Amino acid sequence: MKIAIIGAGSLGFTRKLVADILTVPEFSDVEIALTDIDVRNLEMVTELCRRDIASNKLKARLTSTISRRTALRGANYVFCVVRIGGLDAYATDIEIPLRYGIDQCVGDTLCAGGLMYAQRGIAALLGFCRDIREVAAPGCLLLNYANPMAMMTWAANRFGGVRCVGLCHGVQHGHIQIAEVLGARRDEVEIVCAGINHQTWYVDVRLRGEPVPAAELLAAFERHPAFSRQEKVRIDMLRRFGVYSTESNGHLSEYVPWYRKRPSEIHRWIDLGEWIHGETGGYLRVCREGRDWFTREFARGAEGHPPLTISPENRSDEHGSYIIEAMETGRPYRGHFNLPNNHTIPNLPSDAIVEAPGYVDRHGFNCPQLAELPPGCAAVCSVSVGVQRLGVLAAVSGDDSLLRQAFLLDPLVGAVCNPPEIWQLVDEMLVAGEKWLPQYKRAIAAAKKRLKTGPRIKTRPAPGIRARPPRKPAKSNPRAGH
Repeated sequence: MKIAIIGAGSLGFTRKLVADILTVPEFSDVEIALTDIDVRNLEMVTELCRRDIASNKLKARLTSTISRRTALRGANYVFCVVRIGGLDAYATDIEIPLRYGIDQCVGDTLCAGGLMYAQRGIAALLGFCRDIREVAAPGCLLLNYANPMAMMTWAANRFGGVRCVGLCHGVQHGHIQIAEVLGARRDEVEIVCAGINHQTWYVDVRLRGEPVPAAELLAAFERHPAFSRQEKVRIDMLRRFGVYSTESNGHLSEYVPWYRKRPSEIHRWIDLGEWIHGETGGYLRVCREGRDWFTREFARGAEGHPPLTISPENRSDEHGSYIIEAMETGRPYRGHFNLPNNHTIPNLPSDAIVEAPGYVDRHGFNCPQLAELPPGCAAVCSVSVGVQRLGVLAAVSGDDSLLRQAFLLDPLVGAVCNPPEIWQLVDEMLVAGEKWLPQYKRAIAAAKKRLKTGPRIKTRPAPGIRARPPRKPAKSNPRAGH
C-alpha cells in the first residue's frame, strides 16, 4: 500500500500524520511518499520522519520528491494539506477586505478571505486531481485537510473526478467543551452533529444516555467561568437557535452577518485572551509568529527534535489514519465526515458538501439519512451553501461574475459593503492574487485597467481589534482551523 502527502513540508502536522498511520500494525511496511514545492522544508520533514521510523524499528519506506506525479504514482490514498500562496497570499485575504470595513478573524472558510482562498486552492486542486486520475492506483481516495474545506471537497468530487472526503477536528473540540460544561468525561457525553463544515450543529447531546435540553446546555455554558467570556457568539447562537455550533467564536463570528459588521460592537462579542476567540486577523498574526518559530526549528536541525514514540496511546484523534485503517482492515470507524449530501441531511441542498456522522469500513463510507436540521439552523447553512456553490463554480470556470455574486451574497460582506464597493474589492483581490489565479487572466487584466483609470470608490477601513503585537514565537505549532 502507498500513501502520498501533498504539501508535506509541515514540521508538525506531517510528522504526526505519519506517526498516526504507523501505529496500525498492518501498516508497518507501508510506503509513504512526501511531496512539496519547498525543497528545504521537505528535506527537513523527511529527515525527521525517517528518524522516527528508524527509532521505532519499523519497516515502512519513506520517500520524498518535489515531483508530485512521482509521489502520486501508484498511491492508494492521498492527503492534501496545502495552503496555496502561503502567508503572502493569505495576508491579502485579511488586509484588503479590512480596508473596506470587513473584519475577519480567520478568513479561510467563507467571507471575502475564504472565497479568495478557494479560488487559489481549487485552481491547484484540479491539477492534483488530474494527476491522481492519471497515475494513482484505481479507486484512490483523496483525504482533504485543506481549507476552505467544503469548497475544496466540493470541487474535487464534482469537477476533479476523484473520490474525496474532507476532514476536520471541529466536532471533537466542541465535544470536549460540552463535556466540560456538563461536568462529565468526554466518553459520558454522546453527540450527533450535522450541518456544513464550520457550521455544524450538535443536534443531539446525551449525558449518560439522557438527552440534554437546550436550556440546560445554555445555562451550563453561561455559568462556565471561561467559556462564558470566550464563546459569546456561540452562546448567543445557542440562545437564539437552540443548538450549539461546532466552530470557535472567532470563526463563527465571520460566517454570519450579526457580530462583526459594526466596529463599535465587536468588543461586545470578542474576548482578546486568545486569537481564536475573534481577534482581527488573529490567525494571520499567529501564523506569522509560527513562521518565525518554524524558521528557528529548522535552524536547529534534526538533532533538535528527539524521535517520536510511535504507539497506540500517542495516536491523535485526527480522522485520517482511522479511515485508512477501516478501509484496509475492515475494522469499522465512526466519525463526522465531509461528503456530498445526497439527502443525508434532507433540508440541505443535495449537491452540498455536508458534515455528518457516518461509518467507514472495507465498503467505504456509510452515512445514514438524518432527521432534518432545525429550520433556523438549516437556513443559516443554506445561505453559506449558496455562497460556496458560486465560489466553486467561479474557481472552476474563471468567471469573475460568479465570484462577484458570491461576494454579494456572503453574509458578512453583504452586511458591510454595497455592490459598487464589492466590485472594487474583488478587483483589488484578483489583482493581488494574480500569480495564484491562472483561471482569471482576462478578468485580472480588466481589473487592473479599472483600478488604474478609476474612478475609485473611497474605502472606509475598519480599525480592527487585536490582542497584542506579534509576540515571541511559541514552542509548538500554532493552533489551526485544520
